[in-house]
Amino acid sequence: MKIKSIAMLVVLGIGSYVLMSSLYTVDEVEQVIITQFGKPVGDPVTEAGLKIKAPFIQEVNPIDKRVLEWDGNPSDMPTKDKLYISVDLFARWRITDPLQYFLRLRDERSAQSRLDDILGSETRNAIAKHELIEIIRTTKDRVPLRDTLLTDEERKLNMGTLVPIQKGRQLVEQEIFSAAAEKVKVFGIELLDIRFKRINYNESVRPKIYDRMISERRQIAERFLSEGNGEAARIRGNRVRDLNKIQSEAYREVEEIRGLADAKASEIYARAYNQNSESVAFYEFTRTMESYKTIIAKNTTLVLSTDSDLFQFLKGMTPNQVEGVQR
Repeated sequence: MKIKSIAMLVVLGIGSYVLMSSLYTVDEVEQVIITQFGKPVGDPVTEAGLKIKAPFIQEVNPIDKRVLEWDGNPSDMPTKDKLYISVDLFARWRITDPLQYFLRLRDERSAQSRLDDILGSETRNAIAKHELIEIIRTTKDRVPLRDTLLTDEERKLNMGTLVPIQKGRQLVEQEIFSAAAEKVKVFGIELLDIRFKRINYNESVRPKIYDRMISERRQIAERFLSEGNGEAARIRGNRVRDLNKIQSEAYREVEEIRGLADAKASEIYARAYNQNSESVAFYEFTRTMESYKTIIAKNTTLVLSTDSDLFQFLKGMTPNQVEGVQR
């Protein structure tokens, strides 16, 4: 009985091991290639679930059926106009023919390496056939935004005008995609999409490009500064001209008012002192006395002839009166 029990346990263990070796599961995101002695047998298993295979001699090789990512390393390459740029590209792909993929590549590492070769080569060919502006600009129909503060004259100088292009970055990406998709199809791979992730100048030429950009911006700044200085000089000149005009007109108006006032005062004086001979004589006397105050100051020596109009009122004065005048 003991021997029978041991034998049954051994048989049960061997049967369980054989059963476990013949069963396998396929995940939702996988597809499986069954190999026998290293060679594929049967069709690829693409449906998820519990499956059966020959134990021991057959092996399960899972293959991902999700959308996979390829992210290439930045590489330096020349454009048609002989500018070296660093291009960083990424792509999305998936395995559509698992049997062909397994026969040609076996695993994802080999697939990534082959994609490096194919996409890198096609990218280099496309970059070499186009100028830098074609790769930088998105489409040929792009319209630049214009500053609303720019005048019509500045717009005539083509400020803000983009260089015309023939294709644009989207069509260049499409060229790379079309060429690479045909080459990767033989490996059972479907290329879904590619995009430029980053495009930059090569490290060796970047300082020169930056210096040229700085120089161009300085030229634009100098032009604006020159135009600003010219406009400031024009405004200052107009200010001086307007100020002189205002002062001249004001002076003319003041002189006109003053002349009218003097004429009016003279008219009033004439009417007041020209009524009779006594008023005329009194006017002459008062005006002469006022002139003495104006022309004679302290320590003033005045030499007059005897027939002078200023001396006529001094002829009949007494010495004491003359001394008072001198004081």
